[in-house]
Amino acid sequence: MAGRAAEPHVIWTRPERTGRGPKPAYTRADIAAAAVRIADAEGLDAVSMRRIAAELGCGTMSLYNYVPRKEDLFELMMDLAAAEHELWEPSGDWRADMLRMARQARALVHRHPWMTRLISGVYGFSPNSLRYLEWCLTCLDPLDAPSGTKVELIAMVNGVVATSVANELAVAERVRTLPWSEEQENAVRAAYVGGKLASGAFPRLAAAFAEGGAGGEDLEAVFERVVGRVLDAYAPR
Repeated sequence: MAGRAAEPHVIWTRPERTGRGPKPAYTRADIAAAAVRIADAEGLDAVSMRRIAAELGCGTMSLYNYVPRKEDLFELMMDLAAAEHELWEPSGDWRADMLRMARQARALVHRHPWMTRLISGVYGFSPNSLRYLEWCLTCLDPLDAPSGTKVELIAMVNGVVATSVANELAVAERVRTLPWSEEQENAVRAAYVGGKLASGAFPRLAAAFAEGGAGGEDLEAVFERVVGRVLDAYAPR
């Protein structure tokens, strides 16, 4: 990426393109879409202006007139992903809407795995992200809580989504690279852990495994339960 600007800026307050010349052939949306395609296929580290230029069939340096910094590119990518949120008419049941939102967000991040590295307050205030946050707060209108608490609740749910999907993706990637089957790997690990638990040195862990609460569960069921507990923590007592 080109050198940093002399002064701080927000990409959304900049004109679509700086510099003189004929009508631009591309828009920031075109650049963001190309970056997302690359990141979806090869990961976030594969995204560069050179790769985007090759994708669009243009010169690398010309793209800096549209997007001066990599941080700006990431913001554009996150905004494009945020546009995929389905914003339905709130049901009046804030808990049901938040749970549905969490499921949708989980599916969104699975479609765009690179998002787990960018979900934060840094890239959370783009136009589509603001629209999404406003909608979430509308869903939370029935919840008797201060607005700041509602924003905190949304952040907590999004944090569960990001952490859960990152873990699911890491497990899937590890399985993909194993030189043997997943069943063989799990059997060896289960035998090792079982031996340790049988030694009596870890009684609390042994009890947790015996109750089925320390692994081996359906990931979707675990996700639903964790999100439910977060929502319950914010429900009026």
